[in-house]
Order: sequence, then C-alpha cells, then structure tokens
Amino acid sequence: MPYLGLDLGTTSLGVAISDKTNTLVSPYKLIKFPSEEYDLALKEVLDIIKKENVTAVVLGLPKNMDNSLGFAAKRSLKFKEALENAGVKVYLEDERLTTVEAINIMKNNGIKKINKQGKVDILSAVLILESFLKRSI
Repeated sequence: MPYLGLDLGTTSLGVAISDKTNTLVSPYKLIKFPSEEYDLALKEVLDIIKKENVTAVVLGLPKNMDNSLGFAAKRSLKFKEALENAGVKVYLEDERLTTVEAINIMKNNGIKKINKQGKVDILSAVLILESFLKRSI
C-alpha cells in the first residue's frame, strides 16, 4: 500500500506518492491554497488518501538547524494533528535542507525556472518520502 509524502508551506503543499511496494517514489501534485487555509489542503489530502488507498502519510518537519522547533515546525505539527483526527497514520520526517537539495537537483538537471509551478515543493515531498522509506521499510 502506498505512502504519501508531504511538504507543507504557507500557501502550498507538495505531494509525492510511493508505489504499492514502497520502493519507488513519484511526484504527485502541488496543492495550492490561500495563505494559511490549511483546512482546504487537508480536505484535498484526505481525498487523495481515499482515492489512492494510502496506508500512511509522511509529513516533513522543518526543524531549525539547532534542532529546535520554530513557526514552520509548529504549522506541520498542527497539520499532523488534523490528519490524525481524521484517522490518518502520520509519521514525521526531519526535512532540514530538503528544499536546498531539491533546488540543487533541479539546477544539476538543467531546470532554469526553479520554482515554476511549485516544482521545488513537490520534489521536496519526494525527498521527504524517500528518506523515510529508506530508513523505515
């Protein structure tokens, strides 16, 4: 059963999905929503979970470099709680430097318009899910 990887921002949510064997991860989509309207993002994620028969969600936790939790991490923790309240199994994955890694991957592959259509957010979701699956499954 597939897992979803999520990279939550203030106006967008990058989504990645694993295959049924949890060995391959693919970009899924970018969910756009008005600033901090996380209920809209939550509804769309729940629709994806149902449609794709997802087992669990891996949500990026953006810790500060000193391992503390700032505003962005607290936002992710609230989203985790909302998912769990809807009956979804959620794992947190340290996502420090995934955006930097995503940008570097895109630059190294000749992609010039780095954040065109939220590609960085989607690739970050892929990296979050891949990191979790390598370590956990």
